[in-house]
Amino acid sequence: MTFTQELAQETQTLRDQIHAMAFNRELAEGTLPPEIFQGYIIQDAHYLEGFARALSLAAAKAPDAQAVAQLAGSATGAIAVERGLHGHYMGLFGITTASFEATDVSAACDHYVSFLLRTAAIGEFPETVAALLPCFWIYRDVGKEIAETSRPENPYAEWIATYSGEAFDESVTRMLALTDRVAAGASSAARARMHHAFKRSCWHEWRFWDSAYNGEGWKEIEPNPA
Repeated sequence: MTFTQELAQETQTLRDQIHAMAFNRELAEGTLPPEIFQGYIIQDAHYLEGFARALSLAAAKAPDAQAVAQLAGSATGAIAVERGLHGHYMGLFGITTASFEATDVSAACDHYVSFLLRTAAIGEFPETVAALLPCFWIYRDVGKEIAETSRPENPYAEWIATYSGEAFDESVTRMLALTDRVAAGASSAARARMHHAFKRSCWHEWRFWDSAYNGEGWKEIEPNPA
């Protein structure tokens, strides 16, 4: 069993829950309310900027030129998705640059990005790679599953095509291979940290979609009664 197969086996229940989430089921059916998808797209644009920064930090720590090029290229690709796919939907929804910048980052988005940046900044390279992997892997698997049942007239067809497409599939395959390669040379303690980081990022993926579906921002602190 490869290391990434171990990761998949260990997180199967959580990843099954992600596939079954109302957000993804309704997106597949094309019935997801536009206002929910709009909120999600705004938060995802904020997220992808942080994700690209974490990939760049990982590239700076990479042990060889091949890994540097791969991670730096993925960082560029994340920004390209933000500008292309998100630009498409923001145009449809009439979201201006000013309104986007005025929208606060949600607690779920901030928590996820902070975890990735902290791991990339102070964690070891193997741990960082494992933390970054779920964003590739889960989106590819969800996108492919949705593409199997989605109809061409689905209003979210551009999103589905992006994450079920060949180009994204190839980037995920490369990331899986890098994770296995890094794990093969890691100590048992480092591999344990990789498992922990991967599981934590899987949870953040679930939390991000759950928060977007329920329109959650920051919980307000109730004032003490007088």
